[in-house]
Amino acid sequence: MTVRAIYRAVALPGKEPPYDRALLKIYYAARHLGTDEERNSGVVAPDLDLPPGPVVIILPGINIASEAYGWLARALAAKGAVAVTFEVVAEEMPGYVSLTPGLSIADLAPDAYGKRPSATAIGPILNHLAEINEKGLLAGRLNLDRVVLGGHSAGGSVALLNARPDWFPGVSAAFCYGAHTGAATGLGYPEDSFFETPSQVPLLIMGGTRDGCVAVSATRYGDSQGSATERVERTFDEAIRSDRGDAYLAIIEGANHFSMAYPVDDSTGRRFVDLSTTAPDASIRRLLRELVVNFVLAYASDDRAAVRHLKKLLAPDQPLLRRSAIR
Repeated sequence: MTVRAIYRAVALPGKEPPYDRALLKIYYAARHLGTDEERNSGVVAPDLDLPPGPVVIILPGINIASEAYGWLARALAAKGAVAVTFEVVAEEMPGYVSLTPGLSIADLAPDAYGKRPSATAIGPILNHLAEINEKGLLAGRLNLDRVVLGGHSAGGSVALLNARPDWFPGVSAAFCYGAHTGAATGLGYPEDSFFETPSQVPLLIMGGTRDGCVAVSATRYGDSQGSATERVERTFDEAIRSDRGDAYLAIIEGANHFSMAYPVDDSTGRRFVDLSTTAPDASIRRLLRELVVNFVLAYASDDRAAVRHLKKLLAPDQPLLRRSAIR
């Protein structure tokens, strides 16, 4: 399968310049036609033999460039999905300008949480994708009734907390890696609190036993004894309120916080507080890819074979898993 991508820029309403834009990269399954226009422009048409693909929006971690998720976006596009990575630069905390997943911290405060989205980029991105689906290269190629929110680190938390079809029509599933829904004491929450997590759609929650970033961040929640996986697991065990059999947990033995990001860029972010992996990095990424791709096919393409394969990947005898669960 040939995978190609196009770039687009999206306005973020309510944001002040120069922080009022998101840069998108939209990956899709393509087919070379061998035309002069194709050779001269480098633009390759989508594969029209495939049905319109479900849309997967990948929300990044803080100061992690979108290209770190290109490997996953390509894998999804190769299976017929339309995968979107993006970059937003913002000063979401005073004095800290960074790449972000698009987050309104004010909307996470105790008196505001749950009343409106805390995600600032998802709505504008979905609106722009609807325009793309109306005319141009990808017209009619996006199934916007089947949208999956996925994310890494802070982006994963944003995906979990905003996976609500009543806020974002079309959202049908969400996944995350190295993320949880712990509520920080700095926002005014008691120690050891969790956000009430939307449980309206299927969820895939993944983490690694060597996640140094999650462990170091435990002090934000009043915990002086940081754990790489405790809040990830407790998000699944305590903060999710559904028991439909479509919520999945995968704790990967030997994976660290940046196992989802490849290649790793040591010049930004908190790579220096992460722990070293103790399993082969390629094997970890292979498992992450298979988990995410099959989850998306299962719940955004109604692929029953993918559901069966997803459950097989989460079987107790899977050598890279320290813990797996379904509820």
